[in-house]
Amino acid sequence: MLSSSVTISLVPEAKGGPFVFWGDLAGGCAQAAAIGFDAVEVFPPSPDAIAPETLRALLTRHGLKLAAVGSGAGWVIHRLRLTHADAQIRLQARQFIARMIDFAAPFGAPVIIGSMQGRFEDGIDRTQALAWLAEGLNFLGEHASQRGVGLFYEPLNRYETNLINQLGEGVEFLKSLSTANVKLLADLFHMNIEEPSLPAAIREHGAYIGHLHFVDSNRRAAGQGHIDFAPIALALREAGYTGYASVEALPLPDPETAARLSLAAFKRYFEAGLWSP
Repeated sequence: MLSSSVTISLVPEAKGGPFVFWGDLAGGCAQAAAIGFDAVEVFPPSPDAIAPETLRALLTRHGLKLAAVGSGAGWVIHRLRLTHADAQIRLQARQFIARMIDFAAPFGAPVIIGSMQGRFEDGIDRTQALAWLAEGLNFLGEHASQRGVGLFYEPLNRYETNLINQLGEGVEFLKSLSTANVKLLADLFHMNIEEPSLPAAIREHGAYIGHLHFVDSNRRAAGQGHIDFAPIALALREAGYTGYASVEALPLPDPETAARLSLAAFKRYFEAGLWSP
């Protein structure tokens, strides 16, 4: 059985991005719990932006888990990337994510690396960029392992990165790492652009999936685009996936409606007969 999660962004510079709740951690947790989610996925502006005791009190009060913590503020605010041509910026990117891991670990939450992976450009070829990415993930994967949590790497669509776009490419890359503590984040929006078949990709590479972003083809709540979720639900079951289906969707027509539509779709596909054997 999967668990449900919904995103809360606290990064003003990312306003307009695909996060359901914005700017108010306490309010987002209260709404998530009232609507019926099991957990929240939080995107803080920095590793020290949220007092751990504040977050713990909110999660306890509302009966929520922390599904994952996003690191994208490192790029959005500070322009840090693991594949930047400047070695000092690559180091700063690793340090930023390592501190995010230190923040998330006491909650048992993995950290997501998406936009901070970067791309190859400015005279840097793909081989070199992937070597730098591997260097960063090897270090961060072990750093997370020492703190008892995992690390999620997210293949993005071709318009956001030119490094790794499909789950299969991501699996081959993970196999090349020296750390075994990195899994893939399968984002259905990105997959809808890049994968010939979403269910087939999930079945083939399910053992490497650690987290799922549950969203439709247009980045709106599930059911508001053209993705067929029934075969995806079956593929996740066949792959043995039991993690979170986390809603990283645009807050349209408004955050509460997007959250309610998403949870209704989650219940339809993952708590009904489609999921059960």
